[in-house]
Amino acid sequence: MRALLLYLANREGFKDFSLRFKVFRNTAWRFVAGETVDDAVRAVKEINAQGIHGTLDLLGENTLSLDDARHATQEILDMLDRIKSEALDCNVSVKLTQLGLALGDESCLRNLTAIVAHARKLGNFVRVDMEDSGYTQRTLDLVCRVFREMDNVGTVLQSALYRSEKDARELIAQGIRIRLCKGAYLEPESVAFKKKSDTDASFVAITKLLLDSGMYHAIATHDEAMIKAAKEHAAARGMPRDRFEFQMLFGVRRDLQQRLAREGYQVRTYIPYGRRWYPYFMRRLAERPANVAFILRNFFKG
Repeated sequence: MRALLLYLANREGFKDFSLRFKVFRNTAWRFVAGETVDDAVRAVKEINAQGIHGTLDLLGENTLSLDDARHATQEILDMLDRIKSEALDCNVSVKLTQLGLALGDESCLRNLTAIVAHARKLGNFVRVDMEDSGYTQRTLDLVCRVFREMDNVGTVLQSALYRSEKDARELIAQGIRIRLCKGAYLEPESVAFKKKSDTDASFVAITKLLLDSGMYHAIATHDEAMIKAAKEHAAARGMPRDRFEFQMLFGVRRDLQQRLAREGYQVRTYIPYGRRWYPYFMRRLAERPANVAFILRNFFKG
């Protein structure tokens, strides 16, 4: 089922068919704040009122032209201005293929540099998302290049990849902040663990590296076993609860997000929005079989 959903994530024809059904649209808006920046701002204000930080992601990846990449860059610059003008507790997340990575490293670097520089001027932070393993090394290389000039940029590692523990050590040595997640892409066995238990063991090992580094990192998971492992390791080291953060997805385990915030942990919600929401939504479905069952039961009701 997961493989099928990840395959359909790249099939616009299935999106057009599915949008005829109300249950599909309604389920999508559970995981996506909406299609406009106004929708996104409204969602950030709601979580900020609960003591939770935000990170905004303008959805879109695999840009097909340099003009599209420049347009996406401008939208993100405008998003940063809106965050400042609205006094939101929120940073931004970006995908490099949206900024033109598939079209060339140098043009992508110019766009990323413009975003990080503008964020720095506004006192904000930029997180560069990780995409499928074909882009991992190029993503890390560009982040490192920008970080050498501006330190308000960090990136993401996926515990499902064999290489991630080594990457974590190298990024920590350079002082680059990391968000650790498990990984939402269908990867070949040549580069990624196939067993959940192996991915989990990798996640815990890298979590300990991050917490021991003395830097401010993000543990991105809804898995309570992973959260428990992070909390126990931090407590054993006498680490204050505000020296790292848990990150979770918009629309997923709101109860857990609020509980962690009440316990004094830093919590940040990843809030995606934009017209190109379909691939993101399908990846979220692939992670949550219960939502697929719900859609299938109600697919032809409206």
